[in-house]
Amino acid sequence: GMGGIGTAICQRLHKEGFTVVAGCGPTRDHAKWIAEQKELGYTFYASVGNVGSWDATVEAFAKTKAEHGTIDVLVNNAGGAIGVDPVIDADLIDWRRMYEVNVLGTVSVTQAFAPALIASGAGTIINIGSTAGHSTYEGGGGYVAAKHGLRAVTETLRLELNGLPVRISEVAPGMVHTEEFSLNRFSGDADLADSVYAGVDAPLLAEDIADAVDWIATRPDHVNIDLMVVRPIAQASNWKVARNSD
Repeated sequence: GMGGIGTAICQRLHKEGFTVVAGCGPTRDHAKWIAEQKELGYTFYASVGNVGSWDATVEAFAKTKAEHGTIDVLVNNAGGAIGVDPVIDADLIDWRRMYEVNVLGTVSVTQAFAPALIASGAGTIINIGSTAGHSTYEGGGGYVAAKHGLRAVTETLRLELNGLPVRISEVAPGMVHTEEFSLNRFSGDADLADSVYAGVDAPLLAEDIADAVDWIATRPDHVNIDLMVVRPIAQASNWKVARNSD
């Protein structure tokens, strides 16, 4: 997925010397997206498939195996929260969508890449989770459940691939300010989206998460970073955030 965090990760890994291939879901304006990225010098395939099935992405990525031989690192960054309804009022269509993108999308792409990652002799899978996958908060039900699901998948993969040359990591960001994440969550309501960050001096930036991914990907092969939780200093927990009163 290529929102603010995805783009930052690609730029950072490209700078680090990786050959980067990125895919994006059907919600993007592909022509604009490809134009924006091309100047950065990496290879791109755009998916126009259904994000839940990922067929077009997987097919496009399969070409990279043919073209580049080995695949060393897979970053699963697709995600997103929709709505802030309490559980008893929740729209199950929104919940299904969040589960499809956060959990099934990650599983589907991981299945497609696992053989190449194992064959590389030193593969790395980095899933972008969330602090929502590690504790709960009101109004977060569907997103919290999906990110807990992703966390469970990540931990299960590590058990099942034990003994094979593939490391499995989760980066769990707290409050990251990317315009798109909040706008999606509040169905495009910019004022509501901005209110999430109101009075917070310095939320994390996409680049902070890219730093974490880069560090994990460049450790010696025998080092597996199971989980990295990254929050801004203003956020002590999912529900305790220091805000200025002005």
